[in-house]
Amino acid sequence: MKSIPCFMAVLFFCINVFCQSADSIVKPSVKIKRYHVNYWVTGSIIGVGMVSDYFAIGRLKSKPKITSDELAFINTDQQKNLINSIDRWALKQNVSQRGLYTNISDYGEIVIFLLPSLLIIDKKIRKDWFDILLMYVEGHTITFSFYNYSPLGPTFQNRYRPFVYYADSPEITDDYRMNNNNSRNSFFSGHVGSCAYSTFFMAKVYCDYHPDLGAKKYLLYLAASVPPAIIAFARIKALAHFPSDVAVGFGLGAIIGIVIPELHKNRRFKDFSLGMFTSPDGMGLSVGWNMANNHLPTARK
Repeated sequence: MKSIPCFMAVLFFCINVFCQSADSIVKPSVKIKRYHVNYWVTGSIIGVGMVSDYFAIGRLKSKPKITSDELAFINTDQQKNLINSIDRWALKQNVSQRGLYTNISDYGEIVIFLLPSLLIIDKKIRKDWFDILLMYVEGHTITFSFYNYSPLGPTFQNRYRPFVYYADSPEITDDYRMNNNNSRNSFFSGHVGSCAYSTFFMAKVYCDYHPDLGAKKYLLYLAASVPPAIIAFARIKALAHFPSDVAVGFGLGAIIGIVIPELHKNRRFKDFSLGMFTSPDGMGLSVGWNMANNHLPTARK
């Protein structure tokens, strides 16, 4: 038992020596990162998500083919009248342009996926590029998982794609409509969801690193709406989706693009300073916040 007081005495002596020399071995202030990324958690989400999404793709492409009886009913006005007036616009497109708009949406999605790489041009953002990259991949994985596994996605929804309704077109034969393994995956649009996530993630991250933008940030979000809107238009013209399909994909992708950086934002330590102090009465740790954020500096002995 006598060893315990001795140990405590040595411990307090060491602490006292450490605090007296704190100015030489501890920086008076520590700059905390804008985002906090737990590599184990984020890595696990990415890994599990990618594996599960890989298996989901095969399942979505193995849905039952359209039967001849289904096709006969699809060709009737009774079936088409079940489609709301806004979505009916997708049934009035030029079939000959389908290939063009399919290429625009497919290649456009790749370009937009790479668009957030431009954030590295900003010096403030560049230093945290690895954390932001992990966040970006994590968000895309979550977006794909929503598409593959949520009740809104094609796993639970079996909506026919618009091209299935084009019975009188020589470019789209009955055999193609019946045997296409992607005919029942109209709702919702994965292309638009992915693109909306990319651009809104980019806008959100830039705004977080530049809080002085003020109301101008809404212009960035407005600009972020343009690329996914173009892809949405192309997907409708490609006879791949109805307007409601792309609207849901747009909304979901935009929400995830904003929420993921917000969840990772290090609010607790925003404009945070940390340092050691000594006084005739003792020693301790000083913690402070920027007054602009309505936080008062505090000191703890």
